[in-house]
Amino acid sequence: MRRKRYTNLDVVDTRKTLREMIRWQKERNEKKKDLRIVIEQAPDKEIEKFAINRSKTSITWIGHSTCLIQINGLNIITDPVWAKRMGFQKRLTKPGVALVELPEIDVVIISHGHYDHLDFGTIKHLKGNPSYFVPVGLRSKFQIRGYKKVIEAEWFDSFVFENTKFTFVPAQHWTKRTMTDTNTSHWGGWIIESAEQSIYFVGDTGYFRGFQEIAKKFTVDTVLMPIGAYEPEWFMRESHLTPEDAVKGFLDLAGKTFIPIHYGTYHLADDTGPEAVERLNAEWRKLQLDENRLKKLLIGETLWL
Repeated sequence: MRRKRYTNLDVVDTRKTLREMIRWQKERNEKKKDLRIVIEQAPDKEIEKFAINRSKTSITWIGHSTCLIQINGLNIITDPVWAKRMGFQKRLTKPGVALVELPEIDVVIISHGHYDHLDFGTIKHLKGNPSYFVPVGLRSKFQIRGYKKVIEAEWFDSFVFENTKFTFVPAQHWTKRTMTDTNTSHWGGWIIESAEQSIYFVGDTGYFRGFQEIAKKFTVDTVLMPIGAYEPEWFMRESHLTPEDAVKGFLDLAGKTFIPIHYGTYHLADDTGPEAVERLNAEWRKLQLDENRLKKLLIGETLWL
């Protein structure tokens, strides 16, 4: 039976030709980046504090797109990846929190099936017996590994878990885990809502009108926004945000707090973590935005909301 292939809003095509791939690799070989300067680890990690927290809202950046979100008494992990390598590239920084230091996890939310966002080697070591909220098309990959508590979602599907509302929202991206499964599962972000807070985990995306559509349906307090893997821009623009486009998307959403993620952990494209932060800072200053709304976490740092 022919498998369904998912698409972006406005059917934006993210496919690249072999010629474009060769051009990118040639450019990469011609401009080597210094990867020795990395995003710092937080000097004072609050592991003991969040290990027992079941009342306050907090966000801990573990690295890349992996965050521990504590809201409404739940422990939630986004796109759990503790892998030491991604393809041929070594991880640039160790995770901000070791797997053994995590509390028991109630919910795992997955944005899409790329290996830097979904690592089953990590998942099998998570504490607890979590429920998995995944894009449509991914459930079978969990079930074949023995995971039963798996809920699939289409764009704008919502459901309530322990008095907390989860909604799967669009992103502009693509996915692939094998030679034959390109776009056979979907991709997107998750909005998590309690009575007091709303947190939008954007996942992985290029800039798109979806931010404006989401703003029409939701009030967003805190945005976990990707800012890395954008260079070369002619190759990446449909699938990844530049720091400038990340700010534009945040303003579309009318968010209150911007937390950058998806940078400085793996060398997936030709930009570096410090470059992404420098461009983000420059855009924030250029637009004269309130500095208190930008929360750049160190790896392993916790923000209490």
